[in-house]
Amino acid sequence: MIDLNADLGEGFGRWRLTDDEQLLSVVTSANVACGFHAGDAVTMRRVCGLAAERGVTIGAQVSYRDLAGFGRRAMDVPPAELAAEVAYQIGALEVFARAAGARVAYVKPHGALYNRVVRDEEQAAAVVDGVLLADAALPVLGLPGSRLLAVAAAAGLPAVTEAFADRAYADDGTLVPRGREGAVITDPDAVVERSVTLARLGEVTSHAGARIEVRARSLCLHGDTPGAVELARRVRRRLEESGVRVAAFA
Repeated sequence: MIDLNADLGEGFGRWRLTDDEQLLSVVTSANVACGFHAGDAVTMRRVCGLAAERGVTIGAQVSYRDLAGFGRRAMDVPPAELAAEVAYQIGALEVFARAAGARVAYVKPHGALYNRVVRDEEQAAAVVDGVLLADAALPVLGLPGSRLLAVAAAAGLPAVTEAFADRAYADDGTLVPRGREGAVITDPDAVVERSVTLARLGEVTSHAGARIEVRARSLCLHGDTPGAVELARRVRRRLEESGVRVAAFA
């Protein structure tokens, strides 16, 4: 059994990046941008409404405050400030989730923050502090072996592992930085087959060709790549044909 999550609501004003409505017909969990790297009040409300209608679980995708850089630029934010901003983002999304008859059911960092908390204990603790401030029972979604999940588990929060079929892995199980050649897997057939291997065997081939273990409860499908909707449909269909049950973790 595996969950399929995607980053949604990544627009601002009249500009939209992802096909939220179509992706919500495929995924089981929606990582909704909370206004710091993308998203605004209208977009958050719309996506929460659509997710609730389709029975898709709503998660808060929290980020550094970086609209211009789409949350992918490295930033040094004091822990107390970061904790408050994480709680702020979760709270904002919760208003729209509840208005739609749903709730925020988990938290996932985005972009530079996601990668930072893989190894940075202080920033990981700040994120967890923010989650605890918002809701002391919220699951946290992150990379297996990350400091984020270790700190979350130590604080009593459910720590949920995720994998990426369209991202290259280093031999240590971390993601290859986006700036490096080959960091994003663009061959649709390869993405589909990697998805099945991750779900059924819990492993993936690293950028250097090694087989590494990646045990994940959720699989991320990026919605900001060309042909994202059709690729997501292919992944889900292939998973189900392979005997994998697709279901939300929260």
